[in-house]
Amino acid sequence: MPRFKQTAEILKIMSKKENIRNIGIIAHIDHGKTTMTDSLLAGAGLLSPSVAGEAKVLDYLEEEQKRGITIKTANISLLHETKENAHVINLIDTPGHVDFTGKVTRALRAIDSAIVVVDAVEEIMAQTETVTRQALEERVKPVLFINKVDRLIKELKLTPKKIQEKFTRIISNFNNLIEIYAEPEFKKKWKVDPAKETVALGSALHKWGFTLNVAQQKGVKFTDIVNAYANDDYPTLSRLLPLHHTILHMIVEKTPNPTDAQKYRLPKIWKGKIDSEIGQAMLECDDKGPIVMCITNAQIDPKTGLVASGRVFSGSVKEGDHVYLVGAKKAYHIQQVSMYMGAFRETVDQITAGNIAALSNLELARAGETLVDTAYKDVMVPFEHVKYVSEPVMTIAIEPKNPKELPRLVEAMNRLVIEDPNLVTIMDKETGQCLLSGIGELHLEIALKFLKQYSGNIELTASSPIVTYRESILKTSKIVMAKTSNMRNKLFVRVAPLETELVELMEKGELTDGMEQKQISDVVQKKLKYSKEETAKILALNKHGNILIDLTGNIQNMQEIKENVIAGFHWACDTGPLCEEPLRNVKVTLIEAQIHDDPTQREPTQIMRAMSRAILGAVLTAKPVLLEPIYKIEVSAPIEWFGACTSIITRKRGKILASEHKGVLTIITSYIPVAETLGLSAEMRTATSGRAFWQCAFSHWKRVPENMATQIIMQIRERRGLPPEIPKPEKFVEKE
Repeated sequence: MPRFKQTAEILKIMSKKENIRNIGIIAHIDHGKTTMTDSLLAGAGLLSPSVAGEAKVLDYLEEEQKRGITIKTANISLLHETKENAHVINLIDTPGHVDFTGKVTRALRAIDSAIVVVDAVEEIMAQTETVTRQALEERVKPVLFINKVDRLIKELKLTPKKIQEKFTRIISNFNNLIEIYAEPEFKKKWKVDPAKETVALGSALHKWGFTLNVAQQKGVKFTDIVNAYANDDYPTLSRLLPLHHTILHMIVEKTPNPTDAQKYRLPKIWKGKIDSEIGQAMLECDDKGPIVMCITNAQIDPKTGLVASGRVFSGSVKEGDHVYLVGAKKAYHIQQVSMYMGAFRETVDQITAGNIAALSNLELARAGETLVDTAYKDVMVPFEHVKYVSEPVMTIAIEPKNPKELPRLVEAMNRLVIEDPNLVTIMDKETGQCLLSGIGELHLEIALKFLKQYSGNIELTASSPIVTYRESILKTSKIVMAKTSNMRNKLFVRVAPLETELVELMEKGELTDGMEQKQISDVVQKKLKYSKEETAKILALNKHGNILIDLTGNIQNMQEIKENVIAGFHWACDTGPLCEEPLRNVKVTLIEAQIHDDPTQREPTQIMRAMSRAILGAVLTAKPVLLEPIYKIEVSAPIEWFGACTSIITRKRGKILASEHKGVLTIITSYIPVAETLGLSAEMRTATSGRAFWQCAFSHWKRVPENMATQIIMQIRERRGLPPEIPKPEKFVEKE
């Protein structure tokens, strides 16, 4: 492990909060994030200026270098020295491909500001909007870098007037995103403005950039830049207007330090009492306060085991400190403290509040977990759940060619989901087959490569991707009763479509599974003005967007079976009656429960099964339907290929939402069923001679057309080895 010569200086500055900046680089894919980051590393003395823009240092994985895309987030701490002062810039480079959006979401919790990189040719794209919206929801302040200005001059040969119009449009459209997604108190103050130096322009590839102020100081006019390219003298621009100087200056002058940022970010991401000892320590970013850290990433190091990294909001973390994971309910002592320097971790004595740390020996730590000083474990309120914008909608089946290798595959799968919580795995120990679900084809393809690597390159067989579906209902059901197998207990259940306002809270991530009943009650009372009596009846939430309501009141023995009833609810929600796809947006109400007095007559598994059967039977009386996932697809292609692109989209049951001309390009925005995107790449490339580029992002669930639903249900049932006939309600409904 190399020792970076700047580490000692960085550690000295880390306690000076006004000199710290926590920054992320976010953008649409291929807009130049990692290329720009190279220039920042060169400016901080960590990379030779001659290779900046080509080295892509933070894309250190072999797969990233091979594909030319960022797959994971990479952290590095930069020392930026000026004549007046020295600053520590904790930088996170994030992926641009939509399949890895979850990594962006997690990174945003650790930072206070984001440089949004926009391609001057393509302008604001779908993923630009997605990552900017995510940043604003976390109260992360954005600044703007318009990249690839050289292409406007050299390739498109636009006049200075046309280039100016492009810049104006990009800035205006970016500010529209802030107007739409920022909270009222930030709308005006966070809009970017070239005159306020919150907009930079340049070329990351050619390593030059400027703000209006920098250009004025250097006496450079835009016509000078145009002339430099006309005379093939653009290398002089990197000496006259070095990109790293402009971006680092914008970071230091126009983005907040952690003390200022935590004052307005904390109330958004933490719902504890601000006036408590812990609340005040976090608000002040106090090095001497209780240790509080939000874990944003977990990785397995073959030598040291699990390494958890994240933002220290209060206190100072040191080797040997006794800490507690609030979600896992587990105490640990920290074995090692380190800071990330790209592909390397540098061991340090301590890391103080307002910085990003990596900690070893926290076996159960996961992204989103809250870590606190053990002395405060009973009073600590966890950080708000991280809200993801995408769901796993594609699945592959994996199995080892040699059945004896199954334990190694299972071990590798466990590591995979620790490092990427957006992957979902289901393992069938009887058949040796494992199901791996991800956000898209690329997500699964990369996951499979990591899986082979983590398992020691054992031989695996993998199926083609299949689409995951959901089941839902259109009306309120009959009341259905199910008995336990010993006939001693009865549960009466009704299901109904979940109210729109509750669906919206769950989709916004304000209501999530895993929340305590009091947390659920507080959110619903605050957001929907429900009474305490109404919210007290909400017994549980399900990860697929379902709610369990208890109307039984204070009946005898209900408390004793409560956890079993909840388990039965989750069991049913995971495997609907049409074809064992998860239920979605269903309100399950336990109307009545007749529970035997003798504890030996209410065996937990029997209660679970009865609850599950009652729910499934009720669903079958509520007009059940199949839902399919829908992507929002944005296609960028030369104008002459517009017809070919729209023809493919409409043929694949897509719905064109909008089209817009941006210079020589046409941007087509559409909805398209995920099932129709399997094989889309080959068809689109063939039809456009490889000139079209696109990204698909999960948008919503939609009812499958009736003329297709039956066939799809039959196919899923056959694939799962289920009887061809959908069960009748009578299979579950029981008479008194």
